[in-house]
Amino acid sequence: MNLDSPRHSPLVSGWEQSTLTLLRVALWAFLTFPSAGSATGIPAQSAPLTASDSQKETTRNPHGPLTIPCENCHTAASWHPIRTVPEFDHNKTSYPLRGMHEKVTCALCHAKPVFTDVSRNCADCHADIHRRQMGPDCAQCHTVQGWNTSVQQVKDHQNRFPLLGAHAAVQCDACHTQLATGIFDGLSTQCDSCHLKDWQSTTNPPHASAGPAFASANCQSCHNFDSWLDAKFDHSSTGFALTNGHANVPCASCHINNNYNLQISPTDCGNSGCHLTTWQQTDNPRHSAAGTAFAVANCFTCHNTISWTDITSFNHSITGYVLTGAHATTPCVLCHVNSNYHLTAANTNCYGCHTTDWNSTQTLGGAVPNHVAAQFPTALCSTCHDTTAWADGRFDHSATGWPLTGGHVVPTPGGVQSCTDCHVNNNYSLTSANTACFGCHQAAWNSTQTLGGLVPNHLAAGYPTTCDSCHTATNWLGATFNHTYFPVPHHASVCNDCHQVSTNYSSFTCINCHTTSAHQQVPTTNQHNGVSNFVYGPTTCYNCHKNGGEG
Repeated sequence: MNLDSPRHSPLVSGWEQSTLTLLRVALWAFLTFPSAGSATGIPAQSAPLTASDSQKETTRNPHGPLTIPCENCHTAASWHPIRTVPEFDHNKTSYPLRGMHEKVTCALCHAKPVFTDVSRNCADCHADIHRRQMGPDCAQCHTVQGWNTSVQQVKDHQNRFPLLGAHAAVQCDACHTQLATGIFDGLSTQCDSCHLKDWQSTTNPPHASAGPAFASANCQSCHNFDSWLDAKFDHSSTGFALTNGHANVPCASCHINNNYNLQISPTDCGNSGCHLTTWQQTDNPRHSAAGTAFAVANCFTCHNTISWTDITSFNHSITGYVLTGAHATTPCVLCHVNSNYHLTAANTNCYGCHTTDWNSTQTLGGAVPNHVAAQFPTALCSTCHDTTAWADGRFDHSATGWPLTGGHVVPTPGGVQSCTDCHVNNNYSLTSANTACFGCHQAAWNSTQTLGGLVPNHLAAGYPTTCDSCHTATNWLGATFNHTYFPVPHHASVCNDCHQVSTNYSSFTCINCHTTSAHQQVPTTNQHNGVSNFVYGPTTCYNCHKNGGEG
């Protein structure tokens, strides 16, 4: 170290300069020349050191094997005290100084002259006020930045009670009171061990008298670590889950006078003491007189927790009369006139509500039969009408044994237009005798006498009145006869080509058409010479040529 450097040798007087020079010379001589055993200046042979010699050597160097110049710490003015800022780099040792340790004076740690004789354990310098409850490793909670500064590990509180939410911001002594003599091990983790006074001071509700759900051991059922005041009670744990509108009702609205010992079924709205007054004040209908379906214990059959006044959820099927189609949206009072909710099966026939519609059929006309004149039974409205649309009646005619098909379906272009086309004079008492085609189509039958052409005279021919042998319900004029005994059409012939006697279609002739020279009597007889029983005549051909071809 250069003691003459400007930093260490400010301007001094001549006398002081002389004194410093003498001290440097004396120090050099003391360290350079041999001891009294070698007065000649020639190094003597090394002799074994005795215990006394070793003590003398230790005395001369009290700091042990310290190799830095003395002036790095001491001054020439006095051996004590040492410099305010010693020139010693502690970073080059095995224990660099950090944080608060940088401000500590050397002697507070190095109580002995031999500086290496110092432990690095915290407890060697710092008393364990925790009485070893926290273990020997102080660094798990404390750092060199400050004795009261906790590291993240203690914040995490990684043990049987991790610090979560607001607990992470609580000072240790808030739970571990009187740190010097406090207890850090074996503390209760129950909320009431710290929050018992909070529990005892509650008023809404008063937890001490509000039943087992609010017992001091059940704090975590409502409270969380984030905020003690932001309590959320799981009401479903009581067997009465709060849904929809109930979820927003203040507790005191149901638990009057802090009565938290209610024993109410979730569906017993009327007897709960919350909706009883409302039930008693009803007038449309007046529930107290409207029958068992409106009993005080049956509120839930109509009402729900979404809206007390929204009663569209009533299950009408429990009355034995299911509402379907237009009935499902019909206001109750249209059927339950004068708040009469005591209807029975006799009142639920369609006629009970639709009498006016029934009577109006006398004047409606068109495709609507006069129900009164036809004496339709009033108990069978559902035979034709449904709940989708009352005016759109549909009678299943097949139920009479005579299904309507083709042109008989009402209405059909070119066919039947209304029921009265068949049921003349509102006669709906027709039997199987009335349902034969001839009953309605007699005029068409009679017209065959003058139609001519391809239409045979049904009367003259003596046709039976079983019209459906030729005619169908699809098209009355497109008749097709099943010519069983001879295939037709036969070479574009018409009926009267063969059946030339209009009054007798059982007779026919072949030779009326087959008059060519090949079919005249002489050549035909000669051609059939040897054919047994052959006699030339109008129907002889059919005996052999039944298919109209070669025999």
